[in-house]
Amino acid sequence: MEATAKASFTGHDSPAKTEKRSWLFTRPTATTGLVSWLTTVDHKRIGFLYGVCALFFFLVGGFEALLIRLQLIVPNNTLLSANTYNEMFTMHATTMIFLAVMPLSAAFFNYMMPLQIGARDVAFPRLNGFAFWVFLAGAIVLNIGWFVKSGAPDMGWFGYAPMTSHQFADRFAGDMSTDLWIMGLQILGVSSVVGSLNFIVTIINMRAPGLTMMRLPVFTWMTLFTAFLIILSFPAITIALVELMMDRSFGTGFFEVSQGGLPVLWQHLFWIFGHPEVYILILPAMGIISEILPTFSRKPLFGYPIVVFSGAVIGFLGFGVWSHHMFTTGMGTVATAAFSLATMAIAVPTGVKIFNWVGTLWGGHLSMRTPMMFALGFIWMFMFGGFSGIMHSAAPADAQQQDSYFVVAHFHYVLIGGSIFALLAGIHFWFPLMFGRKVSEKAGKLSFWIIFIGFNTTFFPMHFLGLNGMPRRTFTYDGNMGWNSANFIATIGALILGLGIAYYFYVMIWTYFKGEKVKHDVWDARTLEWAVPTYPPPAHNFHVTPTVHARDAFWYEKTHQEEIAKEKAAHAKDEESHGGIHMPSQSWFPLIVTLGLLIGAIFFVNHNYVGAIIGGAILVLGIYGWAIEGPGGYHLHVDKEGNVTRDDSH
Repeated sequence: MEATAKASFTGHDSPAKTEKRSWLFTRPTATTGLVSWLTTVDHKRIGFLYGVCALFFFLVGGFEALLIRLQLIVPNNTLLSANTYNEMFTMHATTMIFLAVMPLSAAFFNYMMPLQIGARDVAFPRLNGFAFWVFLAGAIVLNIGWFVKSGAPDMGWFGYAPMTSHQFADRFAGDMSTDLWIMGLQILGVSSVVGSLNFIVTIINMRAPGLTMMRLPVFTWMTLFTAFLIILSFPAITIALVELMMDRSFGTGFFEVSQGGLPVLWQHLFWIFGHPEVYILILPAMGIISEILPTFSRKPLFGYPIVVFSGAVIGFLGFGVWSHHMFTTGMGTVATAAFSLATMAIAVPTGVKIFNWVGTLWGGHLSMRTPMMFALGFIWMFMFGGFSGIMHSAAPADAQQQDSYFVVAHFHYVLIGGSIFALLAGIHFWFPLMFGRKVSEKAGKLSFWIIFIGFNTTFFPMHFLGLNGMPRRTFTYDGNMGWNSANFIATIGALILGLGIAYYFYVMIWTYFKGEKVKHDVWDARTLEWAVPTYPPPAHNFHVTPTVHARDAFWYEKTHQEEIAKEKAAHAKDEESHGGIHMPSQSWFPLIVTLGLLIGAIFFVNHNYVGAIIGGAILVLGIYGWAIEGPGGYHLHVDKEGNVTRDDSH
């Protein structure tokens, strides 16, 4: 044995560095400091990185939203110019969808899903690291416009033709804001697809013994469905973005009417991705809620098979309703009727989930902790958004509400009242597991009520603004339109909401450093992630690979301790006889490949093709180095007292 090291493996700590190595073709072994984060393949660390970046961009998107509301607080306001306002609403939506909600869901996928299925890591750890770095590269490309002369994109997050053509999107020669938006979204698509394929393989192939598909936690099921939605829907937006890039860079005419192109083609390609995207954002939230409600109701999830099946139906039907975003484009009565009926049908499996959640609460011993408060807030707000969504499924009603503030109210009730409330609930719920500290109930509940009140004060008046004719995406309005009071109230609500979010983040940061340290199983939880030996979990997740006997695996373990102890002893002996616990090694190459992609993309957008070739060369060399590096890895040995020894000789 060449080198061994003892370690406690509490939190994210790994064994101490065993030897000095070169930084590139010999694997890095640093376990603390910057190098350990740049080369990490630990799914928990990668989940943490996703979460930090997502929360940062959530604050950025929220700041952009506050500027939008401050511009509309009074009639004829001049806080923002028309162009700046267009930049704000374009980047607010793009940031919230692609840089906040999606990566925050990915943070939970990365951190929790392998723990819930009893795995050591994901199937392809280096590919997992690559997916994160590519996400970060896409986020950088999307936001470069704020720091250069061309400014941020200002044609709307939906990129409708012909607003993305040179004639309408470019304010001066050399404007590359729209090109940065196009390239950034394509890079983000690479990250999402790579990560999703990894999650699918992990869930199907790496489940613990006894963990059949119908014993999977609902959050893991929603991870699986979301991953399939991503790999099936992102090709459509990728095709559209490539065609748009060719229109702008090489003069093709996919969407140019003067060249025989079809602007409506963009809408079809965009929304056949865009509506499944709604469920990409909401299914993870439904999974989180399905974990929290049983835990704080002290009973199993009501109708588990129906909850799982309804999630699959939502994903399937999500591909058949895209044109309800296009009722006013003149598709014809047959197409309009078909998509109207399909939109009504997709409400059924959503309603089924709500009835199952209510059934879980009914007769339970409810514990009104902070995660439960956010979960109940999610159910009510998401139902409210769903009711207004059903109104849009009727084409005549949609024709009146289309592009009005009524629609703005609808999708914010779905995406903030729905996705964001659930994600905030998930942070509270899993915070003790991730960091070993518990958020104060008093502070947590106060943050909930400020956010809840601010949210409803902001978006409820928008229903009336829309019904009174206020169009969305208008940067100002005349005082005689009758919209003054509702806009003033909505802006005050936005400031309250912003205060609530700021307080929420303050509480989380304070808890991370000074919060109460918790013992094992703070919530009396039910799923396998809470069975890890320490909070935070060790690098190898479990000292012994668990065996699953029931759907609520951890509840079963707690009621059959003697049986489980014997099993763990037998499995520990078996694992040790096979060389111990195998762990993947760190690697520089995911970061190097991403740097090549980032450099090539930025130079390509700037029409510097020499620089783009250099970036491509770095990318290719990085892939070659990744290939010859080999899988690698090291072994861990756990003794009866839980002490862990690292063996680097393999």
